[in-house]
Amino acid sequence: MNGLRGALVALDVDGTVVDHDEAMSDRVREAVQQVAAAGAHVVVATGRSLHGVLPVLQRLGLHEGFCVCSNGAATVELDPSAPEGYRVVALHTFDASRAAAVLRDSIPTGLFAVEVLGRGFKVTAPFPDGELTGEVEVVPFEEMFDEPVMRVVVRSPEHTSAEFGALVESVGLHGVAYSVGWTAWLDLAPDGVTKASALEDVRLRLDVPRAATLAVGDGRNDVEMLRWAARGVAMGNAPQEVREAADEVTGHVDDDGLAEVLEDLLRQDDQAPGEREARAAS
Repeated sequence: MNGLRGALVALDVDGTVVDHDEAMSDRVREAVQQVAAAGAHVVVATGRSLHGVLPVLQRLGLHEGFCVCSNGAATVELDPSAPEGYRVVALHTFDASRAAAVLRDSIPTGLFAVEVLGRGFKVTAPFPDGELTGEVEVVPFEEMFDEPVMRVVVRSPEHTSAEFGALVESVGLHGVAYSVGWTAWLDLAPDGVTKASALEDVRLRLDVPRAATLAVGDGRNDVEMLRWAARGVAMGNAPQEVREAADEVTGHVDDDGLAEVLEDLLRQDDQAPGEREARAAS
């Protein structure tokens, strides 16, 4: 990346921007704001719902630009003048009925949720406290998949993440994209839809060269994003398969690993010939 102006910096949220207690350090916040002020397009790319990521954007002080939500199923453009503070620019839906039925047969005690953009979730039964944001409505399983949906979440509190991942692999899902989270949590999305596919759409909208892209993340749902970016950086708390997908590994989220990467970018930007002068003249 030759200078930050016009570059695209994609950031995961949980385990990257915030730790698993939702704490965000001042150092991380300031580094993100400085990178944005230097002229980079900072794009938060998260598995969180739109409702769940908006407070994070507010804490970061990001009020303009793009945000990728729900592992790529939804992309919004932030706009303070819009009634909700954003406009939806891309939304991908799919028929999840067949995959959901297969999973219910294999995981009869599993909890199912369907995301409703900007509102919350429809669920078959209450999820553990704090795991879903927004309005939560309990509905019969059969009613959840009457029409195309943007994302399905399957949760199995009685399984470990490893047990759940092995179980999902054994099911052999077809025609959908899926990722298993830290807990026994599964996200189903339209086939081919990932953070990477959504970020590529944002890159084209912004006309950013591929060489001017950076992505930082820690989860299995970040693998495609890290491979997509010209420079993919895994957090120190990332599992081995995520580290292997990245070009490099930074520090742990508890040690402000994201800030290390962004501060290094800022130092390089200050040293880049003409960059400071170009920003001052713009």
